[in-house]
Amino acid sequence: MEFKKLYILDHPLIQQKMFYLRNKHTSNLNFRAILNEISELMVYEITRNMAVCPREVETPLEKATGYILAKPVTLIPILRAGLGMSDGILRLIPHARVGHLGLYRDKKTLMPVEYYLKFPGDLAKAEIFIIDPMLATAGSAAAAVDCVKKRGGLSITFVCLVAAPEGVRYLQEKHPELPIYTAALDRELNDHKYIMPGLGDAGDRIFGTE
Repeated sequence: MEFKKLYILDHPLIQQKMFYLRNKHTSNLNFRAILNEISELMVYEITRNMAVCPREVETPLEKATGYILAKPVTLIPILRAGLGMSDGILRLIPHARVGHLGLYRDKKTLMPVEYYLKFPGDLAKAEIFIIDPMLATAGSAAAAVDCVKKRGGLSITFVCLVAAPEGVRYLQEKHPELPIYTAALDRELNDHKYIMPGLGDAGDRIFGTE
């Protein structure tokens, strides 16, 4: 496979829910709900091999050994569409911390520009999930990873719903060690840099701003 650090989550429930997300007739309300359901299913699969550490727990009958996650989890949605994935992940990992990162593309340079940043502390000790529904050109994704690394993040995973080959290639060129998880690897980007066949503008469909 061309992309060594790309993982496509092809669970039947994820793929069925993706069918409804792609449907242009799916309402904003249902799009938001299904997006959160997929995000929850995806993070369940992604965290399967996360490290745990033993802790003593007292049951109603006796003491026993239980297990908790070895590292805290930090979510960093890329504004604004990444927010649409946060609630689903938080349902599964309610103690996760949430940072926020706002980026926009400069019309002249076409480079991503940071306009908002608020991260929890101790990123070096956390399992970090950068989340954004679409991985298209990957300019924002690569900039987000740069930003997290500069602030001490070490264990970083990128999570998206739909990826274009061009975006995966660019992100892995910039950050070859970075695992990328997606529910679908689509065909290509069109001339307007939209993922084809894709699912449209995720932010517009989440927030009803079409």
